[in-house]
Amino acid sequence: MTTNTEQSTNAPRFALGQLVSTPGALAAFANAGQTPMEFLRRHIAGDWGQVCAADAAENELSVKEGFRILSAYTLNSGTKIWIMTEADRASTCVLLPDEY
Repeated sequence: MTTNTEQSTNAPRFALGQLVSTPGALAAFANAGQTPMEFLRRHIAGDWGQVCAADAAENELSVKEGFRILSAYTLNSGTKIWIMTEADRASTCVLLPDEY
């Protein structure tokens, strides 16, 4: 049984929309033996990963005001990935930084 506090911290903070990924990101996940889902869960919960303080603050504003949200993570293999949710919340893309 979960408490109201646990439910609120596990609740999605925004809509992801359609989920898409670049071929490079999918290959990086396969190489690392990981899946996008663990990182998507962190992203939607407001764990922005390895972004600077200014970008984290911008993400917090973006959740409230409906702007684009960017999270950055490192896979077990050392490969960096980004997750970007568009401002209109129509889609979220998992990609490598050099694919942007």
